[in-house]
Amino acid sequence: MSDATIAETSEMTSSSTTSLSPSQSFTAPSFSPMPQNGFSDSPNARSKSITTTDLDTYGILNRHATKNTFFQVGVSEDKGSRRTMEDAHSFVTDFDNIRGQGFFAVFDGHAGKHAAEWCGSNFHEYLLKSLRESPNMTIPDLLNKTFHAVDAALSKMCEESDGKIHSGCTAVTAFLRIEDAQGKQSFLDVDSPPTADSPISAQNTNSNLDEMGSTHESGESSDDVGKDSKGSKSKKTTSNRIKKALRSLGSGSLSGSLSGSLSPKTPKSTSPTLSPKASVENVQVRLPPEGMRRVLYCANAGDARGVLSRNGKAVRLTYDHKGSDKQEAKRITDAGGFVMSGRVNGVLAVTRSLGDSSMKEFVVGSPYTTETELCEDDDLLILACDGLWDVISDQGAVDLIRPVQDAQDASRKLLDYALSHHTTDNVTVEVIRFKKQKL
Repeated sequence: MSDATIAETSEMTSSSTTSLSPSQSFTAPSFSPMPQNGFSDSPNARSKSITTTDLDTYGILNRHATKNTFFQVGVSEDKGSRRTMEDAHSFVTDFDNIRGQGFFAVFDGHAGKHAAEWCGSNFHEYLLKSLRESPNMTIPDLLNKTFHAVDAALSKMCEESDGKIHSGCTAVTAFLRIEDAQGKQSFLDVDSPPTADSPISAQNTNSNLDEMGSTHESGESSDDVGKDSKGSKSKKTTSNRIKKALRSLGSGSLSGSLSGSLSPKTPKSTSPTLSPKASVENVQVRLPPEGMRRVLYCANAGDARGVLSRNGKAVRLTYDHKGSDKQEAKRITDAGGFVMSGRVNGVLAVTRSLGDSSMKEFVVGSPYTTETELCEDDDLLILACDGLWDVISDQGAVDLIRPVQDAQDASRKLLDYALSHHTTDNVTVEVIRFKKQKL
Protein backbone atom coordinates (compact mmCIF):
# COMPACT_ATOMS: atom_id res chain seq x y z
CA MET A 1 0.00 0.00 0.00
CA SER A 2 1.67 3.16 -1.15
CA ASP A 3 -0.24 5.29 1.34
CA ALA A 4 0.26 3.03 4.36
CA THR A 5 1.96 4.31 7.46
CA ILE A 6 3.11 2.18 10.33
CA ALA A 7 2.76 3.13 13.99
CA GLU A 8 5.16 1.69 16.53
CA THR A 9 3.73 0.91 19.93
CA SER A 10 6.16 -1.22 21.92
CA GLU A 11 8.91 -3.73 21.44
CA MET A 12 6.56 -6.67 21.59
CA THR A 13 3.36 -5.23 20.09
CA SER A 14 2.71 -3.51 16.81
CA SER A 15 0.01 -2.33 14.50
CA SER A 16 -0.44 -0.34 11.36
CA THR A 17 -2.30 2.82 10.59
CA THR A 18 -3.45 2.67 7.00
CA SER A 19 -5.37 5.16 4.93
CA LEU A 20 -7.16 4.72 1.63
CA SER A 21 -9.77 6.86 -0.06
CA PRO A 22 -13.13 5.85 -0.09
CA SER A 23 -31.81 -26.80 20.61
CA GLN A 24 -29.00 -26.97 22.69
CA SER A 25 -28.39 -26.41 26.38
CA PHE A 26 -25.60 -24.08 27.30
CA THR A 27 -22.78 -24.90 29.66
CA ALA A 28 -20.69 -22.57 31.76
CA PRO A 29 -17.68 -20.98 30.03
CA SER A 30 -14.48 -22.89 30.56
CA PHE A 31 -10.98 -21.85 29.64
CA SER A 32 -8.93 -24.90 30.53
CA PRO A 33 -5.84 -25.07 28.32
CA MET A 34 -6.61 -28.69 27.47
CA PRO A 35 -9.83 -29.59 25.63
CA GLN A 36 -12.12 -31.56 27.90
CA ASN A 37 -12.02 -34.69 25.78
CA GLY A 38 -8.47 -34.31 24.52
CA PHE A 39 -7.35 -34.34 20.90
CA SER A 40 -8.47 -36.67 18.19
CA ASP A 41 -6.28 -39.71 17.55
CA SER A 42 -5.71 -38.74 13.95
CA PRO A 43 -2.38 -37.12 13.06
CA ASN A 44 -4.40 -34.60 11.06
CA ALA A 45 -5.69 -31.41 12.63
CA ARG A 46 -9.44 -31.49 13.04
CA SER A 47 -11.54 -28.35 12.73
CA LYS A 48 -15.07 -28.19 14.11
CA SER A 49 -17.53 -29.62 11.60
CA ILE A 50 -19.30 -27.04 9.45
CA THR A 51 -23.09 -26.94 9.81
CA THR A 52 -25.82 -24.76 8.33
CA THR A 53 -28.95 -23.04 9.59
CA ASP A 54 -31.31 -20.43 8.17
CA LEU A 55 -30.49 -17.37 10.26
CA ASP A 56 -29.78 -17.63 13.99
CA THR A 57 -26.61 -19.59 14.66
CA TYR A 58 -26.59 -18.91 18.43
CA GLY A 59 -22.88 -18.41 18.08
CA ILE A 60 -22.17 -22.04 17.32
CA LEU A 61 -18.70 -22.43 15.88
CA ASN A 62 -18.45 -23.02 12.13
CA ARG A 63 -22.18 -22.67 11.49
CA HIS A 64 -23.34 -20.96 8.29
CA ALA A 65 -26.46 -18.80 8.23
CA THR A 66 -27.94 -18.98 4.75
CA LYS A 67 -30.08 -15.86 5.32
CA ASN A 68 -27.24 -13.77 6.67
CA THR A 69 -27.47 -10.39 4.96
CA PHE A 70 -24.04 -9.12 5.99
CA PHE A 71 -21.55 -11.67 4.67
CA GLN A 72 -21.05 -15.18 3.35
CA VAL A 73 -18.22 -17.50 4.38
CA GLY A 74 -16.50 -20.20 2.35
CA VAL A 75 -13.76 -22.55 3.56
CA SER A 76 -11.63 -25.01 1.61
CA GLU A 77 -8.63 -27.01 2.78
CA ASP A 78 -6.29 -29.77 1.68
CA LYS A 79 -3.13 -31.30 3.10
CA GLY A 80 -1.45 -30.94 -0.28
CA SER A 81 1.80 -32.80 -0.69
CA ARG A 82 2.40 -33.06 3.06
CA ARG A 83 1.90 -36.36 4.89
CA THR A 84 -0.44 -34.82 7.46
CA MET A 85 -2.76 -31.84 7.76
CA GLU A 86 -1.68 -29.33 10.41
CA ASP A 87 -4.05 -26.45 9.55
CA ALA A 88 -7.30 -25.53 11.27
CA HIS A 89 -9.92 -22.87 10.74
CA SER A 90 -12.89 -21.28 12.52
CA PHE A 91 -15.67 -18.77 12.02
CA VAL A 92 -18.61 -17.51 14.08
CA THR A 93 -21.60 -15.78 12.50
CA ASP A 94 -23.27 -13.01 14.56
CA PHE A 95 -20.33 -13.13 16.96
CA ASP A 96 -21.27 -12.12 20.52
CA ASN A 97 -24.92 -12.46 19.44
CA ILE A 98 -24.87 -9.18 17.54
CA ARG A 99 -26.38 -9.37 14.10
CA GLY A 100 -23.83 -8.70 11.40
CA GLN A 101 -20.74 -9.30 13.50
CA GLY A 102 -18.36 -12.10 12.63
CA PHE A 103 -15.17 -13.81 13.68
CA PHE A 104 -12.93 -15.60 11.18
CA ALA A 105 -9.56 -17.32 11.55
CA VAL A 106 -7.02 -19.65 9.97
CA PHE A 107 -4.31 -21.41 11.99
CA ASP A 108 -1.29 -22.96 10.27
CA GLY A 109 0.40 -25.54 12.48
CA HIS A 110 3.98 -26.78 12.50
CA ALA A 111 5.81 -29.49 14.47
CA GLY A 112 2.46 -31.18 14.98
CA LYS A 113 -1.25 -30.47 14.77
CA HIS A 114 -2.10 -29.72 18.40
CA ALA A 115 -1.62 -25.96 18.58
CA ALA A 116 -3.60 -25.29 15.40
CA GLU A 117 -6.34 -27.77 16.28
CA TRP A 118 -6.73 -26.31 19.77
CA CYS A 119 -6.81 -22.74 18.47
CA GLY A 120 -9.43 -23.65 15.91
CA SER A 121 -11.72 -24.79 18.72
CA ASN A 122 -10.86 -22.24 21.39
CA PHE A 123 -9.41 -18.97 20.11
CA HIS A 124 -12.82 -17.32 19.64
CA GLU A 125 -13.69 -18.12 23.26
CA TYR A 126 -10.63 -16.29 24.48
CA LEU A 127 -11.50 -13.26 22.39
CA LEU A 128 -15.00 -13.18 23.84
CA LYS A 129 -13.56 -13.57 27.33
CA SER A 130 -11.28 -10.59 26.70
CA LEU A 131 -14.27 -8.55 25.52
CA ARG A 132 -16.11 -9.39 28.74
CA GLU A 133 -13.20 -8.67 31.04
CA SER A 134 -12.05 -5.42 29.43
CA PRO A 135 -15.06 -3.63 27.91
CA ASN A 136 -13.25 -0.30 27.76
CA MET A 137 -10.13 -1.60 26.02
CA THR A 138 -9.64 -0.85 22.34
CA ILE A 139 -10.25 -3.78 20.02
CA PRO A 140 -6.64 -3.88 18.75
CA ASP A 141 -5.45 -4.07 22.37
CA LEU A 142 -8.06 -6.74 23.08
CA LEU A 143 -6.73 -8.77 20.18
CA ASN A 144 -3.22 -8.36 21.54
CA LYS A 145 -4.45 -9.50 24.97
CA THR A 146 -6.19 -12.49 23.41
CA PHE A 147 -3.14 -13.59 21.43
CA HIS A 148 -1.02 -13.49 24.58
CA ALA A 149 -3.65 -15.39 26.60
CA VAL A 150 -3.86 -18.10 23.94
CA ASP A 151 -0.08 -18.25 23.73
CA ALA A 152 0.13 -18.72 27.51
CA ALA A 153 -2.53 -21.44 27.40
CA LEU A 154 -0.56 -23.35 24.77
CA SER A 155 2.60 -23.05 26.83
CA LYS A 156 0.76 -24.43 29.85
CA MET A 157 -0.57 -27.26 27.71
CA CYS A 158 2.99 -28.10 26.68
CA GLU A 159 4.13 -28.04 30.29
CA GLU A 160 1.29 -30.27 31.47
CA SER A 161 2.06 -32.79 28.72
CA ASP A 162 5.73 -32.94 29.78
CA GLY A 163 6.71 -31.52 26.42
CA LYS A 164 4.85 -34.10 24.36
CA ILE A 165 2.60 -31.39 22.96
CA HIS A 166 5.09 -28.80 21.81
CA SER A 167 3.81 -27.61 18.46
CA GLY A 168 3.04 -24.09 17.34
CA CYS A 169 0.96 -22.35 14.73
CA THR A 170 0.80 -19.12 12.85
CA ALA A 171 -2.54 -17.33 13.00
CA VAL A 172 -4.57 -14.82 11.06
CA THR A 173 -7.81 -13.61 12.65
CA ALA A 174 -10.45 -11.08 11.65
CA PHE A 175 -13.19 -9.58 13.83
CA LEU A 176 -15.97 -7.80 11.93
CA ARG A 177 -17.51 -5.45 14.50
CA ILE A 178 -20.66 -3.31 14.32
CA GLU A 179 -20.08 0.00 16.09
CA ASP A 180 -21.11 3.65 16.10
CA ALA A 181 -19.11 6.63 14.88
CA GLN A 182 -17.34 6.85 18.25
CA GLY A 183 -16.11 3.29 18.03
CA LYS A 184 -18.58 2.12 20.70
CA GLN A 185 -21.59 -0.15 20.78
CA SER A 186 -23.93 2.34 22.42
CA PHE A 187 -26.94 0.60 20.88
CA LEU A 188 -26.59 -2.23 23.40
CA ASP A 189 -28.85 -1.92 26.45
CA VAL A 190 -27.22 -3.25 29.61
CA ASP A 191 -30.69 -3.84 31.10
CA SER A 192 -31.92 -5.85 28.14
CA PRO A 193 -33.00 -9.50 28.64
CA PRO A 194 -30.10 -11.90 29.10
CA THR A 195 -28.48 -13.36 26.04
CA ALA A 196 -26.06 -16.21 25.67
CA ASP A 197 -22.33 -15.93 25.28
CA SER A 198 -22.87 -17.57 21.99
CA PRO A 199 -19.38 -18.53 20.84
CA ILE A 200 -18.42 -19.85 24.27
CA SER A 201 -21.35 -21.84 25.50
CA ALA A 202 -23.04 -23.04 22.37
CA GLN A 203 -19.81 -24.12 20.76
CA ASN A 204 -18.55 -25.80 23.91
CA THR A 205 -21.66 -27.95 24.13
CA ASN A 206 -21.61 -28.74 20.43
CA SER A 207 -17.88 -29.38 20.40
CA ASN A 208 -18.03 -31.70 23.39
CA LEU A 209 -20.73 -33.73 21.70
CA ASP A 210 -18.52 -34.10 18.65
CA GLU A 211 -15.49 -35.02 20.73
CA MET A 212 -17.38 -37.93 22.31
CA GLY A 213 -17.29 -39.56 18.91
CA SER A 214 -13.84 -39.18 18.49
CA THR A 215 7.17 -6.79 18.28
CA HIS A 216 7.03 -5.51 14.81
CA GLU A 217 8.27 -1.89 14.58
CA SER A 218 7.46 -1.03 10.96
CA GLY A 219 6.68 -2.65 7.66
CA GLU A 220 5.01 -2.46 4.30
CA SER A 221 1.72 -3.98 3.36
CA SER A 222 -0.41 -4.52 0.25
CA ASP A 223 0.36 -6.24 -2.96
CA ASP A 224 1.38 -2.85 -4.36
CA VAL A 225 4.71 -3.25 -2.63
CA GLY A 226 5.33 -6.76 -3.83
CA LYS A 227 3.98 -10.25 -3.78
CA ASP A 228 4.34 -10.46 -1.09
CA SER A 229 -14.46 -8.64 12.70
CA LYS A 230 -39.54 -4.33 29.76
CA GLY A 231 -41.14 -7.51 30.51
CA SER A 232 -43.16 -8.98 33.35
CA LYS A 233 -41.98 -9.33 36.93
CA SER A 234 -41.04 -12.96 36.35
CA LYS A 235 -38.86 -11.98 33.38
CA LYS A 236 -37.11 -9.33 35.45
CA THR A 237 -36.53 -11.82 38.25
CA THR A 238 -35.06 -14.30 35.79
CA SER A 239 -32.85 -11.60 34.32
CA ASN A 240 -31.57 -10.53 37.74
CA ARG A 241 -30.95 -14.12 38.78
CA ILE A 242 -28.93 -14.83 35.66
CA LYS A 243 -26.92 -11.65 36.01
CA LYS A 244 -26.19 -12.49 39.65
CA ALA A 245 -25.09 -15.99 38.69
CA LEU A 246 -22.80 -14.55 36.06
CA ARG A 247 -21.15 -12.12 38.39
CA SER A 248 -20.24 -15.09 40.55
CA LEU A 249 -18.32 -16.56 37.63
CA GLY A 250 -15.89 -13.73 37.90
CA SER A 251 -14.01 -13.42 35.76
CA GLY A 252 -1.70 -3.47 22.63
CA SER A 253 -1.69 -1.57 19.94
CA LEU A 254 -2.65 1.60 18.01
CA SER A 255 -4.53 1.30 14.74
CA GLY A 256 -5.76 3.62 12.07
CA SER A 257 -8.64 3.26 9.68
CA LEU A 258 -8.83 2.66 5.96
CA SER A 259 -11.64 5.22 5.90
CA GLY A 260 -8.97 7.89 5.85
CA SER A 261 -9.16 9.14 9.42
CA LEU A 262 -8.31 7.84 12.85
CA SER A 263 -11.18 6.42 14.82
CA PRO A 264 -11.71 7.00 18.56
CA LYS A 265 -10.23 4.15 20.53
CA THR A 266 -12.71 3.72 23.37
CA PRO A 267 -15.12 1.01 22.21
CA LYS A 268 -17.25 -0.23 25.08
CA SER A 269 -19.38 -3.32 25.05
CA THR A 270 -22.26 -3.49 27.48
CA SER A 271 -23.43 -6.91 26.41
CA PRO A 272 -24.76 -9.12 29.19
CA THR A 273 -22.93 -12.23 30.24
CA LEU A 274 -24.12 -15.81 30.12
CA SER A 275 -25.73 -17.67 32.96
CA PRO A 276 -24.60 -21.28 33.10
CA LYS A 277 -28.29 -22.22 33.38
CA ALA A 278 -29.41 -20.22 30.37
CA SER A 279 -31.07 -22.13 27.56
CA VAL A 280 -31.65 -21.42 23.92
CA GLU A 281 -34.99 -19.77 24.71
CA ASN A 282 -33.11 -16.97 26.48
CA VAL A 283 -30.87 -16.26 23.54
CA GLN A 284 -31.77 -13.13 21.64
CA VAL A 285 -29.68 -11.77 18.81
CA ARG A 286 -29.13 -8.05 19.27
CA LEU A 287 -30.04 -6.00 16.19
CA PRO A 288 -27.95 -2.88 15.57
CA PRO A 289 -29.82 0.15 14.21
CA GLU A 290 -29.14 1.44 10.72
CA GLY A 291 -26.25 3.82 10.31
CA MET A 292 -23.69 1.73 12.18
CA ARG A 293 -20.13 1.31 10.90
CA ARG A 294 -18.73 -2.06 9.96
CA VAL A 295 -15.14 -2.18 11.16
CA LEU A 296 -12.79 -5.03 10.35
CA TYR A 297 -10.10 -5.67 12.97
CA CYS A 298 -7.42 -8.00 11.66
CA ALA A 299 -4.53 -9.54 13.61
CA ASN A 300 -1.84 -12.03 12.71
CA ALA A 301 1.27 -13.71 14.05
CA GLY A 302 3.55 -15.40 11.54
CA ASP A 303 2.99 -15.60 7.80
CA ALA A 304 -0.70 -16.47 7.63
CA ARG A 305 -2.15 -13.56 5.73
CA GLY A 306 -5.32 -11.49 5.36
CA VAL A 307 -6.05 -9.61 2.12
CA LEU A 308 -8.99 -7.29 1.50
CA SER A 309 -10.38 -6.50 -1.92
CA ARG A 310 -11.32 -2.83 -2.14
CA ASN A 311 -12.89 -2.13 -5.50
CA GLY A 312 -10.73 -4.90 -6.90
CA LYS A 313 -7.48 -3.63 -5.40
CA ALA A 314 -5.69 -5.99 -3.03
CA VAL A 315 -5.01 -4.43 0.37
CA ARG A 316 -2.95 -6.51 2.77
CA LEU A 317 -4.16 -6.25 6.36
CA THR A 318 -1.44 -8.37 7.94
CA TYR A 319 2.34 -8.56 8.11
CA ASP A 320 4.49 -11.59 7.30
CA HIS A 321 6.70 -12.31 10.31
CA LYS A 322 9.60 -14.22 8.78
CA GLY A 323 13.23 -14.75 9.60
CA SER A 324 14.12 -13.06 6.34
CA ASP A 325 12.60 -9.79 7.58
CA LYS A 326 15.41 -7.49 8.71
CA GLN A 327 13.53 -5.87 11.56
CA GLU A 328 12.28 -9.18 12.92
CA ALA A 329 15.80 -10.57 12.63
CA LYS A 330 17.15 -7.60 14.59
CA ARG A 331 14.56 -8.14 17.32
CA ILE A 332 15.66 -11.75 17.64
CA THR A 333 19.39 -10.99 17.71
CA ASP A 334 18.78 -8.23 20.26
CA ALA A 335 17.08 -10.85 22.43
CA GLY A 336 20.15 -13.08 22.22
CA GLY A 337 19.08 -15.39 19.42
CA PHE A 338 20.23 -15.68 15.83
CA VAL A 339 18.81 -16.14 12.36
CA MET A 340 20.50 -18.59 10.02
CA SER A 341 19.29 -19.29 6.50
CA GLY A 342 16.13 -17.31 7.28
CA ARG A 343 15.30 -19.46 10.31
CA VAL A 344 15.19 -18.50 13.98
CA ASN A 345 18.11 -20.26 15.66
CA GLY A 346 18.35 -22.24 12.44
CA VAL A 347 15.03 -23.97 13.13
CA LEU A 348 11.83 -21.98 12.56
CA ALA A 349 11.11 -19.88 9.47
CA VAL A 350 8.52 -17.67 11.18
CA THR A 351 9.45 -15.20 13.90
CA ARG A 352 6.05 -15.00 15.58
CA SER A 353 3.58 -17.74 16.40
CA LEU A 354 1.26 -19.17 19.02
CA GLY A 355 2.81 -22.03 20.97
CA ASP A 356 6.42 -23.04 20.24
CA SER A 357 7.03 -22.66 23.97
CA SER A 358 10.62 -23.88 23.74
CA MET A 359 11.44 -20.86 21.55
CA LYS A 360 9.16 -18.33 23.22
CA GLU A 361 12.04 -16.04 24.14
CA PHE A 362 12.48 -15.27 20.46
CA VAL A 363 9.35 -16.47 18.63
CA VAL A 364 6.79 -14.25 20.31
CA GLY A 365 3.00 -14.36 20.10
CA SER A 366 2.48 -10.60 19.75
CA PRO A 367 0.20 -9.87 16.79
CA TYR A 368 0.29 -7.23 14.11
CA THR A 369 -3.10 -5.52 14.02
CA THR A 370 -5.01 -3.33 11.60
CA GLU A 371 -8.36 -1.55 11.78
CA THR A 372 -10.38 -1.01 8.62
CA GLU A 373 -13.75 0.68 8.30
CA LEU A 374 -15.53 -1.14 5.53
CA CYS A 375 -17.19 0.77 2.72
CA GLU A 376 -19.27 -0.03 -0.34
CA ASP A 377 -16.13 -0.70 -2.36
CA ASP A 378 -15.10 -3.64 -0.19
CA ASP A 379 -15.90 -6.91 -1.94
CA LEU A 380 -14.29 -9.70 -0.01
CA LEU A 381 -11.64 -10.79 2.48
CA ILE A 382 -9.22 -13.69 2.02
CA LEU A 383 -7.64 -15.37 5.04
CA ALA A 384 -5.16 -18.09 4.20
CA CYS A 385 -1.98 -19.82 5.29
CA ASP A 386 1.27 -19.49 3.38
CA GLY A 387 0.45 -22.62 1.41
CA LEU A 388 -1.62 -20.31 -0.78
CA TRP A 389 0.54 -17.20 -0.65
CA ASP A 390 3.68 -19.13 -1.62
CA VAL A 391 2.26 -19.56 -5.12
CA ILE A 392 0.08 -16.49 -5.75
CA SER A 393 0.31 -12.77 -5.08
CA ASP A 394 -2.26 -10.76 -3.13
CA GLN A 395 -3.55 -9.12 -6.29
CA GLY A 396 -3.50 -12.38 -8.19
CA ALA A 397 -5.72 -14.00 -5.56
CA VAL A 398 -8.19 -11.11 -5.64
CA ASP A 399 -8.30 -11.11 -9.44
CA LEU A 400 -8.88 -14.86 -9.52
CA ILE A 401 -11.96 -14.93 -7.30
CA ARG A 402 -13.51 -11.47 -7.53
CA PRO A 403 -15.88 -12.57 -10.33
CA VAL A 404 -16.96 -15.59 -8.23
CA GLN A 405 -20.02 -14.56 -6.20
CA ASP A 406 -20.30 -17.68 -4.03
CA ALA A 407 -17.78 -17.61 -1.18
CA GLN A 408 -17.44 -21.40 -1.04
CA ASP A 409 -16.77 -21.62 -4.74
CA ALA A 410 -14.25 -18.80 -4.41
CA SER A 411 -12.35 -20.55 -1.61
CA ARG A 412 -12.29 -23.75 -3.64
CA LYS A 413 -10.95 -21.93 -6.66
CA LEU A 414 -8.04 -20.55 -4.65
CA LEU A 415 -7.36 -23.99 -3.17
CA ASP A 416 -7.37 -25.62 -6.60
CA TYR A 417 -5.02 -22.94 -7.87
CA ALA A 418 -2.54 -23.58 -5.06
CA LEU A 419 -2.60 -27.34 -5.58
CA SER A 420 -2.28 -27.08 -9.34
CA HIS A 421 0.68 -24.74 -8.93
CA HIS A 422 2.51 -27.26 -6.77
CA THR A 423 2.43 -25.65 -3.36
CA THR A 424 4.55 -27.70 -1.01
CA ASP A 425 2.47 -26.98 2.08
CA ASN A 426 -0.96 -27.60 3.57
CA VAL A 427 -3.51 -25.16 2.22
CA THR A 428 -6.45 -23.60 4.05
CA VAL A 429 -8.43 -20.75 2.50
CA GLU A 430 -11.27 -18.82 4.09
CA VAL A 431 -13.16 -16.33 1.93
CA ILE A 432 -15.61 -13.82 3.39
CA ARG A 433 -17.72 -12.10 0.77
CA PHE A 434 -19.34 -8.91 2.05
CA LYS A 435 -22.89 -8.00 1.14
CA LYS A 436 -24.04 -4.45 0.47
CA GLN A 437 -25.55 -2.73 3.49
CA LYS A 438 -27.86 0.21 4.05
CA LEU A 439 -25.59 1.81 6.60
